[in-house]
Amino acid sequence: MAWLWLIVGGLFEVGFTTCLRHVDGFRNIGWTAGFLASVALSMGLLEYASRSIPMGTAYAVWGGIGALGTVIVGIAWYHEPSSLPRLLLILGVVGCIAGLKLTAR
Repeated sequence: MAWLWLIVGGLFEVGFTTCLRHVDGFRNIGWTAGFLASVALSMGLLEYASRSIPMGTAYAVWGGIGALGTVIVGIAWYHEPSSLPRLLLILGVVGCIAGLKLTAR
């Protein structure tokens, strides 16, 4: 169950990075509220998951999910580049996350 909470926490990390793009110096109240809620949920779920998963592994997986998700959101909605080298590097991140999960106790 800890892995599920860690994945959900990583997805909320994608939420707060996406909201951060729109907070406009924290003047946009709706996006700021979304950012603050996503940060709180993301960090809380990371802390909860790290009670059962080694902290180094949990943090790497959480950060990897957030980084991967943020890149995907950037490509899909914000027209960020999607070159072959960039996509291969993203695939490398996914492989490393999978490797960490497979080698955790």
